[in-house]
Formats: sequence, C-alpha cells, structure tokens
Amino acid sequence: MGGVLDGLPSRVKIDPESVQAFVDRRRPGVDPHTSPRRESDRVELLSGISRDGLTLGSPIGFIIRNTDTRSQDYQEVFRPNHADYTYYKKYGIHEFAGGGRASARETVNWVVAGALCREWLKTMGIEVSAYFEECNSVEEAMQKGDSTGGIVHGVINGLPVGIGEPVFDKLHARLGYAMMSIPAAKGFDIGFGAGMASMFGSEVMDVMNPDGTFRSNYSGGVLGGISNGMPVEFSVFFKPTSSIMQPRPGVTPDGKPCVIPPKGRHDPCVAIRAVPVVEALAWLVIADLVRMR
Repeated sequence: MGGVLDGLPSRVKIDPESVQAFVDRRRPGVDPHTSPRRESDRVELLSGISRDGLTLGSPIGFIIRNTDTRSQDYQEVFRPNHADYTYYKKYGIHEFAGGGRASARETVNWVVAGALCREWLKTMGIEVSAYFEECNSVEEAMQKGDSTGGIVHGVINGLPVGIGEPVFDKLHARLGYAMMSIPAAKGFDIGFGAGMASMFGSEVMDVMNPDGTFRSNYSGGVLGGISNGMPVEFSVFFKPTSSIMQPRPGVTPDGKPCVIPPKGRHDPCVAIRAVPVVEALAWLVIADLVRMR
C-alpha cells in the first residue's frame, strides 16, 4: 500500500516516530477484538521530507509493505454485503483475493496521510480525537462467529471560527463526504444530528454569550457550514462486518449458487479499528479547509 500527499506547506517538522505511533493504532492483530492478521505496517517515507525532518513543500510519497497475506482464503464468488458484484459489473474484472480496492486495507494510506497533516495542524493548537461507542457485545459476536456494528464519535478542538465554506464545501459536508468513504460506514451525524428531527426549535437553540461562546452545542460547532469556535462533534455509524465465521450463501460469476465456508481473518467489529481512520480523515479535511481559508 502507498500514497502521495500533496499540499503540506514547507518547513513543517515531521516526527517519523509520531507518525508511526498514529498508524500503529490502526494496525491489525493488536486488539483481541480485531482481525488476527499480523502486519507491521511500517511507514517508509520516500520523498518530500528533508534529511532533518522538514517538509520541502513538494509531494510526500510513502509506502507500507504487506507482509501477512493469505490469498487462498478468498474465492471467486459474490459474497453477501460485499462490493464483489458491483465492482465486477462496473469494471468487468475484480480482484477477489483480498477484496481489491474495496478492502479496508486501503485505509492504512489514509491514516499515514492524516498523521502527516496532524503534525502541521497541531502547531496551530488544533486537536482531533475519536472514541468507539459499542452497540452490541463484541465478545458475544466472536463466540457466535458473527459480527456487530458500532459508532465512532469524533471531536475537533481548537478550530478557530471561520473554517469551512458557505455552500458546497461546508465543514460538515466535507467531513461527511470523507467519513462516508470509509468501508462499512453507513451514517454520519453532526452535533445532535438525527436526534434534532424529533425535537422543538426551542430545545436545540445554541444561544450565544457576549464573549462569542455558546451556552450549548447542539449544532456540533458548525453554523452555516462554517466553524463557530465550539468543539466540532460528529458521529460515524458502521455496519456489522460483512465477512463472518459462519457458512454464507454466495453466487459464482457464472450465476451458480454456492456456500462460502467460514474461514479467513476478519474484524468482528470494524468500528474498533476505524477510530484512527476517522481521526485521520478529520485531520485531512481540516488541512484542506485551513488552506482554503
């Protein structure tokens, strides 16, 4: 896996150990409730950074080598709730071994890029954090060979007033666009989100104080698509992992029904390892919008 990050200004100090520590949070095989796949996920920075660790203003290239692959765990079949069928119909070909570009493995690139943006934005006092909110028991899902969904809640602190654009590049629109690009993401809320649909306007007013702060934050730190100085709060909702350790019905590319055996190495809850991915994409979105300001 690898990528190229363009747009970071020059002379930003990059700490490779800090970047690696951020990427390690996503790494499989660390938490007992995640995939047992063992990947070192060592980040190799290839270009765009000087010998003393400063960005050059040119594109930053990086690579992460796969070391623990098992192509034999995959069959050329259309699996339920996967992208196998849609990819095959769209392109006329699909790399079934590993899931191809539909695999969550690609998110490791995004985490590296987000970690690099983090090095820059932290100098401005901006902080991004996220945490996992469990829905069902992951332990129970593992015992049954099943999977479960989950919610990741994100918070952006230290964002000044004025970040985001008034129409198509609204702050929450850009965040939602990014978060809904994560594999298995099925919903996005900003602030009190969907809960506001069943409330009265008098209940969700974020009344302003004379000093420019607000008495509440139902709007999640965004008004008119632009940050208002309050913490930007959002939630991302993830479906249960599509691959489970139970026999599943499938269809072959020539249209024959089949049974997919319960094998492979899968996350019983993808939302757990999605936490650093959510943070990384938030760092990337904020970096883009700060440069547009």
